[in-house]
Amino acid sequence: MLSIFLLAALIWWGGGFAGLDRRLRLSLLALIFLAVLAIQLTLPDGAPLRAATGGSAAPWLMLASAVVLVMAYRHLLRRLRSRAQPDTAEETATKPRADKFSDSELDRYARHIVLRELGGPGQKKLRKARVLVIGAGGLGAPALQYLAAAGVGTIGVIDDDVVENANLQRQVIHRDQDIGMPKVFSAQAAMEAQNPHITVRPYHRRLSEDIAADLFADYDLILDGTDNFDTRYLANRTAVALGKPLISGALSQWEGQISLFHPTAGGPCYQCIFPEAPAAGLAPSCSEAGVVGPLPGVVGAMMALEAIKAITGAGQTLQGEMLIYDGLYSESRKISLSQRSDCPVCATGAAVSAG
Repeated sequence: MLSIFLLAALIWWGGGFAGLDRRLRLSLLALIFLAVLAIQLTLPDGAPLRAATGGSAAPWLMLASAVVLVMAYRHLLRRLRSRAQPDTAEETATKPRADKFSDSELDRYARHIVLRELGGPGQKKLRKARVLVIGAGGLGAPALQYLAAAGVGTIGVIDDDVVENANLQRQVIHRDQDIGMPKVFSAQAAMEAQNPHITVRPYHRRLSEDIAADLFADYDLILDGTDNFDTRYLANRTAVALGKPLISGALSQWEGQISLFHPTAGGPCYQCIFPEAPAAGLAPSCSEAGVVGPLPGVVGAMMALEAIKAITGAGQTLQGEMLIYDGLYSESRKISLSQRSDCPVCATGAAVSAG
């Protein structure tokens, strides 16, 4: 019996030293065990070969049972360790850490990362940012596309409208096959197809007083691309009350305007500049007055750019200024904006924060 153990030891350790595969060595040991077991079960008692290999099958069966128990115990330990420590070396090599970009993301955002004003830290701020866009129409469409492409981590979009044929002349995030679909879902599909690394939250409803505060509280920055003063005033009141920056854009025929309102950080709010809604007919909607197709793309892209600057701290935003773009004559100009001391929305809060 001792000779069998010596042979097994020679195969296991000697074979390992010689570079034999572990599975081959296990197979050879299994063959030796089966041969010994066959000798014990087939040869009569007292046979010299049977006596030389132990004289009975019982010790070999007990040895086999002990080996099976040890192997089962080791397998159970490995299972428990893998559940307690899921981040194995192999997983770490194939999965990017939560605070690191994957190879795909690094390649996608390479043109941002090489910018001195953004770099890796700026791109990380974009990934952590949560931006809400009100309206998935003319201004919302390009803003949403560029925010998604830029890698803004969470983008909410609220709109109660559906895609119509007349929208497709300028609302480039939607397609002909999307006609009849809620705009928020059409926009979501386009954004997720463009960038699978972001999260899109669609809200198919109109922004109203009863949901505005709770909705805005979930986001860092608000973009208002609506075309009616009731919603603009509601967005402004809510943003000021929560201390959220608000980027507002507007369009009319060939002209667009954009500004960033954030009284908490200094400067006016939207209602400081437009204290009252204009009389009916003085500020017609795009459907009434018309709008040239690329203009919403120009202003919407500017809104996305302002959002990127506001999130990352790059450059200078349009806080306290309004940029006016005239597409018909290719002219742009900026005007300074001041806070009104009698503004019913921000004057009191701004005075308190300043003191």
